[in-house]
Amino acid sequence: MTQYRFARIGLLLAAIGLSAGPALVQTAHAQDKKEIAGAQQETVRKEMYKFLDGKVLTPLLEGKKYAEVTALLDQADAMQNKTPYEQYVINRTRLAVAFGTNDRPKLIEMLEYATASGRMEKAENARFTQALAGYYQEDKNYPKVIEKLSKYHELSGDPKVPRQIMRIRFESGDHKGVQSDLLKQLDNAIKTNQPMSRDELHMLADASHRLKDKAAYLTALEGLVRWHPRDSYWSDMLYRTRGKENYSTRFSADIVRLQKVATTKMEEQDYVELAEVDQLEGQFIEGKAVLDAGIANGTVKMNDKIKKLKAQLDKQAADDTKSIAASEAAARKAKNGIGLVNLGYAFVTMGQYDKGIALIQEGIAKGGLKNAEDAKLRLGYSYAMAGKKEEAIKILETVQGADGRADLARYWILWVNRPYPATVGEDDKQG
Repeated sequence: MTQYRFARIGLLLAAIGLSAGPALVQTAHAQDKKEIAGAQQETVRKEMYKFLDGKVLTPLLEGKKYAEVTALLDQADAMQNKTPYEQYVINRTRLAVAFGTNDRPKLIEMLEYATASGRMEKAENARFTQALAGYYQEDKNYPKVIEKLSKYHELSGDPKVPRQIMRIRFESGDHKGVQSDLLKQLDNAIKTNQPMSRDELHMLADASHRLKDKAAYLTALEGLVRWHPRDSYWSDMLYRTRGKENYSTRFSADIVRLQKVATTKMEEQDYVELAEVDQLEGQFIEGKAVLDAGIANGTVKMNDKIKKLKAQLDKQAADDTKSIAASEAAARKAKNGIGLVNLGYAFVTMGQYDKGIALIQEGIAKGGLKNAEDAKLRLGYSYAMAGKKEEAIKILETVQGADGRADLARYWILWVNRPYPATVGEDDKQG
């Protein structure tokens, strides 16, 4: 994970640094005015004012004559019985010097003093507090960073701050705590249908990876696919689903089918795998279409193995297309619905969705299936491929199974509910 850094701290302090002292000292000339708008005017005594005259200090600061400024401040600071206001003027000017000389310890000390003084306006206090958080971040003083960021959030109401605090907690090594909070946040986001940010989900994935928590990492990927679908997220999620201990290899084709629909382009091995599995399962029409697609987009490279597989699938798919009417009649005469389900899916792969879905439904109703829930899964994603969202979700939500089947049903629902098509490009390269 890239460590969080406060942006443009130098620019922030440039805005509050050199102007911090003189702006206040200029008010000291009002020392003889006892009342302003009915309120007691705080002043710098006459004998101290000669050391703190803004007309003297400002040119010195602008000329970077910090030693001369410090000498004047030291003389003012040495005077007895300073009022809180006089000390404030002195220290605000020391802040400008510390900034100009890049004296980090003194700068932090003076920022702390200023923010605790109770003499600044809310917006100015917020800027100073944010600057402090930045310096503590650079020093890896994480408790202080969190303290100052929390105060900054209180002062500014900046909605980005809670996320920044979460990043700091992550950077400090609180991966378990961050993971726990983000999992709760994800659960609530799903319930309320309020998307989590890509950044937060990446943090959850990163924390889970560091904790070697495969289940939570996969949960984070599901969140990314749900709200920020990309080829890389889909592929990683499906790959890791295959790696689950309870995953059944009979869903190999189903995994790749979803990947083909959800992503813009697969790896060569994926096209070839689905084509080979389709050939074994007798889904020659889909197998030919998948292999042809991989060849057409340049992913699948022609070699002796591919040429042989393509020739076989071309012939098998052509034979299937010619005999599909006879196959339908034979399937209806069978004692079970297996043939109807397989034939129905063949029609789905040909784009004849209504006919294919009707045959799958007929096969499920006929019964005698080895895995009826598998057939429901296929029916559900056939509806999804047909663009029938409500029907797809209705079926897929009923699919059960701890062997990868329920995972696939849930993933298909994520696909039909996708906010926009999966994409690849610059954003994917940025991770």
